[in-house]
Amino acid sequence: MTKVTIEINGKKYSAEKGESILQVAIRNNIEIPHFCHHEDLSTDANCRTCLVQKEGDDNVMTSCTLKAEEGLKVKTDTPKVKRLRRENMELLLAKYEKNAPLCKAGHFSKTLELMKKYGVKGDKYQRDEVCPLHKMGNAAEFDPSICIACNKCVEICEKIGINFLKLEGKNSRTRVTYNKDPKIDCIYCGQCTAHCPVAAVREQGHIDAVEKVLKDPNKIVIVQTAPSVRASIGEEFGVEIGVDLTEKLATAYRMMGFDHVFDVNMGADITTMVEAQELVERLEKNEDLPMFTSCCPGWVKFLEFYHPELIPHLTTARSPQIHSGGAYKTWWAEREGIDPSKIVVVSTMPCTSKKYEASFDKLKIDGLKPVDYVLTTRELAVMLKDRKIDLPNLKPSKIDKEGTYSGAAAIYGASGGVMESALRTAYFLLTAKELDPIEFRPVRGMEGIKKATVKIGKRKLKLGVVATAKYAREVIYELKSDPTAYDYIEFMACPGGCIGGGGQPIPSTERIVEQRIKGIYKIDHNMKMRCAHENPVVQEFMAYVKRLPEHKKQEILYTSFSQKKKFE
Repeated sequence: MTKVTIEINGKKYSAEKGESILQVAIRNNIEIPHFCHHEDLSTDANCRTCLVQKEGDDNVMTSCTLKAEEGLKVKTDTPKVKRLRRENMELLLAKYEKNAPLCKAGHFSKTLELMKKYGVKGDKYQRDEVCPLHKMGNAAEFDPSICIACNKCVEICEKIGINFLKLEGKNSRTRVTYNKDPKIDCIYCGQCTAHCPVAAVREQGHIDAVEKVLKDPNKIVIVQTAPSVRASIGEEFGVEIGVDLTEKLATAYRMMGFDHVFDVNMGADITTMVEAQELVERLEKNEDLPMFTSCCPGWVKFLEFYHPELIPHLTTARSPQIHSGGAYKTWWAEREGIDPSKIVVVSTMPCTSKKYEASFDKLKIDGLKPVDYVLTTRELAVMLKDRKIDLPNLKPSKIDKEGTYSGAAAIYGASGGVMESALRTAYFLLTAKELDPIEFRPVRGMEGIKKATVKIGKRKLKLGVVATAKYAREVIYELKSDPTAYDYIEFMACPGGCIGGGGQPIPSTERIVEQRIKGIYKIDHNMKMRCAHENPVVQEFMAYVKRLPEHKKQEILYTSFSQKKKFE
């Protein structure tokens, strides 16, 4: 690409010829308000708030469409730009101040801050109609009354291969709605919430419920952190992308009032043990192959709705948050002499579909849900900021020993991580030796479909790693024509895996997700214990389960699946 020099507000910057002025501004931390721009999606110039003015030109134009060329000079703060920007923002954000008490999504509050900064007043303009709030399962929701019709949620829903969301109406009546086709349903992945700039599409909030239990002296409140959250929460506080904040989070959780700081990664090690053993048994019996992973509830919803005939291929192992939540309400509660009904488990997740999963009655153990509430990374950031907890500058502290985990658990957050973790343990179970090299790099990366083979003993396993429904369909069609194409396949609903999940900080772009992934693999690389079967806490828990009656063992370690109808 050809390099050119441009000027923004009188200061020179290097740019690629043809890239947008908005991209140059974002890269150089120059604030230009914008809502409809996302670097992975099309440029539509719908919101018309990213205005700039060429030097010597009376016309004002959108910086997302103005291309860099040698000698170009623009201003972001002329009187005309300020006036038109404010008018356009008032048209877009008319309902925001009125709706502020209804939502605690992180990007909602950021929009309100932007309105205040630019002198934008709400309720100046009224929409002709207000559509009701629409719930996507127990995961996400969209509010048409504050939709700015930027189309980003619709675009990402199409890009990942679902097409559940769509725009309808014209001009001021344009808003998001859902596809009424009974053969098309939401999979609750929340990518729409991670791509909506104004929280018109957002997670269903659990903040108020968590605040309530934190104040209840009769409850023992456990918090457990998903693999991805520790490598992304820092973005909400200006920390470099991918930095591991596990130990600073532990300090923050205790400041928030949580009684115990455990970890979903411990549950990931349990999942690895259970899933690896199931894979070994299926390989030995040559039954229901290829085996599919099932720890992503968005992917599971996709399969249960669109391809229920393939349900027998799903591993019956519960997901990490459900395994660890269940462990804490059984093994740990019994060991500590605590009434399980007094324990509340809160998961912090990069995901919205984990809220949906936590609500399943089928996962109950002795009538209790393993996980009571799920906070997205964004919701966690809101709670920290409400308390004025300066996360990056906290002194680090250790998680409680019951949250001990391996490096294999840490990489669950990246596409290919579940596969790699299971392979490390499956290889050990089959050969009594460790996988060498332990880092199985062929399944790593951002590609939608990755293929690899690994030799275990005399057998070569054919592996697949898939991210998003679009690529899941391709692999499923491949299996229809060749059922022996794979032995084991990892599926994830979100680009890049959980690390690119629907509950992550905004913006969430492919470039940012790649940087988060590097942080996750760094955690694994730096750990001494890198395999699930080495985890002493998991060994203690599995020994406990082994002593239980068979029906109780099934209730704690395994789950089941069934065909789903629209909105189930």
